[in-house]
Formats: sequence, C-alpha cells, structure tokens
Amino acid sequence: MSTLQRTRTWLTAHPLALDAALALGVLTCMLAGSFVDPHAQHPDKWGTRTPDAVGVTLMVLAAVALVARRRSPLPVLAATSALALTELLTGDPRAPVAMAAVIALYTVASTTDRPTTWRVGLLTMTVLTATAMLVGPAPWYDQENIGIFAWTGMAATAGDAVRSRRAFVAAIRERAERAERTREEEARRRVAEERLRIARDLHDVVAHHIALVNVQAGVAAHVMDKRPDQAKEALAHVREASRSALGELRATVGLLRQSGDPEAPTEPAPGLTRLAELVGTFHSAGLAVDVVRADEGSTLPAAVDLAAYRVIQEALTNVQKHAGTQAKAEVSVVRVGPNVEITVLDDGARNPGGPDSGGAGGGHGLLGMRERVTALGGTLTTGPRYGGGFRVHAILPLTSRTARAEAPARP
Repeated sequence: MSTLQRTRTWLTAHPLALDAALALGVLTCMLAGSFVDPHAQHPDKWGTRTPDAVGVTLMVLAAVALVARRRSPLPVLAATSALALTELLTGDPRAPVAMAAVIALYTVASTTDRPTTWRVGLLTMTVLTATAMLVGPAPWYDQENIGIFAWTGMAATAGDAVRSRRAFVAAIRERAERAERTREEEARRRVAEERLRIARDLHDVVAHHIALVNVQAGVAAHVMDKRPDQAKEALAHVREASRSALGELRATVGLLRQSGDPEAPTEPAPGLTRLAELVGTFHSAGLAVDVVRADEGSTLPAAVDLAAYRVIQEALTNVQKHAGTQAKAEVSVVRVGPNVEITVLDDGARNPGGPDSGGAGGGHGLLGMRERVTALGGTLTTGPRYGGGFRVHAILPLTSRTARAEAPARP
C-alpha cells in the first residue's frame, strides 16, 4: 500500500483530523485571497492589498468553526455565515470569509434532506448576496458580489448531489444485502425441505424392511428345529428383504452425494407400478393383503406416485407391527375426479404404542405420512375403525403445485 493510500485510509478512519486538515486548507486559501485585489489595474494583483487584524481574526474563527462541521452542520453554517456578514459589514478591504460559509453550506446540503437544503441554501444565498450588494463600496453588480451568489448556489447544489448519490448507493447496497439474505434463507429452506424428504424416505424404507426382517427372523427361529425347510424359506425372505432395503437405502443416500462423487443409482423411484411387488413382500411375511384398484390407465405425477406408494408401504408396515399375526389388510387405490384416494384398512387389534395409541412408542410413521400428503396439498385421515381395526385414508390431488411441476417430465 502506497503512502497516499495509507494517508487516505487513516484520514477516513479519523474524520476529525480530516476536518481539521480541511479547515487549515480553507484558512490558507482565505488568507491568500485576502492579499489579492480583483480591481487592481496592473497585471500582478498579488500583494495589492493587505487584510486588517479584524479580517484575519474573522478568517481564523471561521476556519476553527469548520472543524466541527460534521458533528454540528447547521450551527457551523450559522456561525460562519455570521462571521461572513460581520466581515461584509465592517471589512475594508474585504476578506473572503464567505469561503468558510460556502464549505459549511455544502456540508449541510450533503448531510440533511432536500427540503432543508432548499430552505437553508436560499436563506444563506439571499442574506450574504444582498448584504454584499447593499453595503459594499463597489457597484452592486460587482464580480465579488456575484461570486458570493454563484459559490453559495454551487455549494448547495453539489452537496445535494453528493447526498443523493450516497442515498442511491446505500439503497443499492441494501437491496443487494436483502437479496443475498433472501437467497440464503431460500437455500436454507430448500435444504431443510430436502432433509425432511430424505428423512421420510429413510424412515419408510427402514421401517418397512426391518419389520419384515424381524417377522421372518422370528419365524425362522421358531421353526428351526422342527421344520428346517420352512426356516430356510423364512431366511431367504430375510435375505431378499435386506437386499431390497440396501438397494433403496443406496438410492436414497445417493441423493446426498457431491457433484464429484460417483453417479447415483438410475433405478426409478418407487411407485404404484411396484405395488404388487410390495404386497408380495407382506404376503411372504404372513400378512394377508387384498388389493383393489380403480385407477388403471391413470398416469400419476412422480411426486404423487411416490407419496401413494409410501403411504401404502407405511400403513401396511404398521399393520404388520401392531395388528397381530392373524390380521388382514385391504388396500384400495381409486381415481376420484382430480384426486387419487388411497385407503388401507385392517381388522386387527392394536398393541400399546401402536399408531392409533398416541403413545410415545408410536414412532414417526403417521407423522411422515401426513407430511408427505400435506406437502402435495392433500389430506390424511387416520384412526381406529368401528368394531376394531384401523383405517388410513389419503387424498392426493393430481393438480398440486408439485405435481404440475413434475407432470411434463413423465412419459
């Protein structure tokens, strides 16, 4: 960093020192101007007049007042204007004390609002110019008098322009910061939504397959000694369920990979096209499931298709875990106007802590289903059935915002 840059940085960090340096420069200019007579006839006008003691005192006082121009712009303008008026009324020859008032007027215009600048600027310009024209020894149209009018007008205009530019830059910076905050908030919101979606997928996959593995492992342990063939069949189901769970977990966790990681699996997300396969896994675990579909020929948007599959998967998993070994389940998928309705019924008794108990052991299954359905603009109703059993009913609109966004991408 050069010496000039270091000096500028230091002065910016110490505004009082900058104002003191400015006041010293203004005092130097005023003293130099007081030795020049603009009316002198010979070419060399320097030294043709000499300021008196009163003029020097007024110039020094005006320069000292400028040191406080940032902290008290209006009082400094009043003080320098009063000193300039005193010089105009008593000075002979005149000293350019009005130069300090011009600097003070610029400061007021650059630090206040436009109405204040207009009022104060017009008042200062009128009072100083009128006094110079009325009491000066020269003609009223003399260049010194016109100069006071011009300099005060330019000071007010320049100060107002600087203030407007600062406000414009501040507005742009504020909009940029607000836009940045909005982008960050939107990014955080999207990350939270994605984490919630992945958490629901992980829960559905793990809860379903682990429940099946648990049931089949229990069957294998129970019949291992007496019926080894049935135990082998149960263990084969355990292996198939665990392999399927690993595959779905790999597909879900693959979404978390970075751009430079190996490509995620290209297997499509689960949907109602795999409903028969899903029901088959429960049949193999000993749960009787009847399926009724009245949506043949309907092409569901990807988000709705996945949500429907996950609702059925979670509902049947809850039946498997909580409704007992002799329970039966019924699954219906019906297209009703602009909606698809999913209903899962069972006739089993519930265990404490099951999904309809409201206890702490209920897990997050119903909550996850409700979040999935609500995210698509649908409704989910769950509760015990009259006469025993449990009912899960989901209404998924096909024209939700998410579905509309994804529908064109489906074949």
